[in-house]
Amino acid sequence: MVSARPAVQALPAYKPGRNPADVAREIGVERAVKLASNEVAFPPLPAVVQALATAAAETNRYPDNGAVVLTRALAERYDVDPAQVVTGCGAVMLCQQLAQSYNDPGTSIAFAWRSFEMYPLLAQVAGARSIQVPLVPGRPGGPADTHDLEALAAAVDDTTRLVFVCNPNNPTGTAVRRPELVRFLDAVPAQTLVVLDEAYREFVTDPDVPDGLELMRGRPNVAVLRTFSKAWGLAGLRVGYLIAEDPAVADAVRKTHVPFSVSMLAQAAAVAALASEDEVRRRCAAVTAERERLTAALRERDLDVADSQANFVWLPVGEQTAELAGALEARAVITRPFAGEGIRVTVGTPEEDDVFLTALDDVRSGARVA
Repeated sequence: MVSARPAVQALPAYKPGRNPADVAREIGVERAVKLASNEVAFPPLPAVVQALATAAAETNRYPDNGAVVLTRALAERYDVDPAQVVTGCGAVMLCQQLAQSYNDPGTSIAFAWRSFEMYPLLAQVAGARSIQVPLVPGRPGGPADTHDLEALAAAVDDTTRLVFVCNPNNPTGTAVRRPELVRFLDAVPAQTLVVLDEAYREFVTDPDVPDGLELMRGRPNVAVLRTFSKAWGLAGLRVGYLIAEDPAVADAVRKTHVPFSVSMLAQAAAVAALASEDEVRRRCAAVTAERERLTAALRERDLDVADSQANFVWLPVGEQTAELAGALEARAVITRPFAGEGIRVTVGTPEEDDVFLTALDDVRSGARVA
């Protein structure tokens, strides 16, 4: 019998947000609201639709393996050399490439926990050890929801090749601020690569939360990871990118990419999205305004909701998580539960969020599902 590696056999399956059509069919309603996957509710940008229509006529050809047009556009946007930029099939693929590039068995990857759920899986596949540093309360008396950067720096040892700092943090939405992050970066040994995972950077409204690219400059062991899946509305096309201060880091990651993994359509869409930045900013402003409304509404219901800097909010409901998420889904609202810890709720349209709030009120009042 052919067997996979033990580390692979032990991997838990990744669980994406459920399909709303499936949920609606199961419970016998016309429509379910999906607030589980941190997608933006806006349709694709008009320029993206046009770019896809044009590129579709050439899909009998392989895409540009180096995504040269997109790489140059990103380099110009962020004032870096193209040699510092790597594109990939979503940010998560670049995370995997980083682990492949820098981790051998016997090395380690350090990160806060809870954070992006793929970090420990990446370590497991690479045969590396996970160093998980617990989150701490971001405010007195609050739940553990924020990076403890001092403890994270102290946990780094001679085996640590990679450190991920998810800022804003997924799934709690909290963010670390400039002084703490600068102290952390200065404390990490030069031989350890720090990756600032900024998948939700475009939704940050706190001026004290730094742009990772600013802190990257002059630090050869720092790289910044971002994505087109969230604010730019390209979740279905899978495009992410890494910018490294040291071009050698970018080159190492580039060597582990799957050939042609950024499709022709994805590259065309990403380039068109970059050219539509004004519209993207308007959409992000609408999301953050709705985030504030949703946060206020949840606090009015006596829920302990931290200030989020992402396009989702975190409900730290602990042992009630599974029951609450199941009850919401029975009312056609799909959220993302993390068993025993809390529920992540994507900021949807005002109408979708009102459906969620009504369902939440029904659950908390003990109303039966029709």
